[in-house]
This record gives sequence, C-alpha cells and structure tokens, in this order.
Amino acid sequence: MARYFSAVQIALTGQAFAEAEQLAVRFFRLSQTEWKEHRYDFKTLAFLEHHEVREGAFAHLCKYQSRGGTDGQVEGVDFYRICLQDDRILDAVERASSFIRLGPLLLYIAAHELVHVVRFEQGEGHMNAPKAEQEGEEEKVHRITSDLLKPAADRDLNLVLDCFSNRYRIGDLT
Repeated sequence: MARYFSAVQIALTGQAFAEAEQLAVRFFRLSQTEWKEHRYDFKTLAFLEHHEVREGAFAHLCKYQSRGGTDGQVEGVDFYRICLQDDRILDAVERASSFIRLGPLLLYIAAHELVHVVRFEQGEGHMNAPKAEQEGEEEKVHRITSDLLKPAADRDLNLVLDCFSNRYRIGDLT
C-alpha cells in the first residue's frame, strides 16, 4: 500500500526545493531570468499520473512539451516534472532513522533533480541515454550535487551526502 507525505512533509518538500533553487542559481551562476527558463514543477506521489510512478527511485524526471502560440503557429516549450516517490523516501528515513532526517534528504533529492534539469537544458546530459551512459550521468550529477550543497552542509546533510557516496547506498535517484 502506498504511503503519502503529510501536509507538514509536503511543506518541508517545498522548503527543500526553494533552498535547492537558491543554491543552484548560485552554483551555476544563473540570473533570475536564466533560472526561470528552466521550467519545472514537482509533485508528490498522491498527485502523480500512473506513468510517473517508478519503483526503485526516490524521484525521477519526466519531460513534457507544452504547445502554445498564436495564429496557428505551434511553439513547443520543454517542461520537467520531478516525480517524488513519497513511499520510498519515507521508507528510507524510517530504516535509517537513527541518522537520516527527512529535511536533509529532501534537500539532496531536490538539488539532485534540479542539477539534472539544468544539465538537460544545457545539453550536457540526455534523458533517454543508454543505460551505461545514464549511470555515468548519475555519478556526475551526484558530484555536482555534493559541490552545490557544500554551502548548506551541516552534520545531517553530510550524513546524507555520505550515504549517496560510492561507499554507501540508501537508494538510487534517477
């Protein structure tokens, strides 16, 4: 049976994404105008479509293209949805409750997925790459995410970063 974030946990998720955005803007040296070109939203498990639910990951990206324009002209705009898998995140926090806190884990997940968005938008990574290439991309994104999060690092966040290092694994992000 699926488990969903509570209202408090959803609010914490919003805070994590707001902080991750600020860190990403600084890390990638983007202006606010440039950042707004990286269109994304995030949804928790209760609000995902069936095809957005994925086993074995804390979160994953779906890429959509909106259509708009006037006078019959179609203009496509890429849009990313970060699909959070609440049940998987909550299970990981419960299993590691002696040392992993939800807030720092959500911050890591938000930052990680935003790094993907920036890289995809800049053409530095490809969503539909072959499996071997995806694994290399995940390693690059983890390294970038760790560097991006250094200004916010504290004891709890450092534990999360250690868990995503090559020494340990609390889960896979895709």
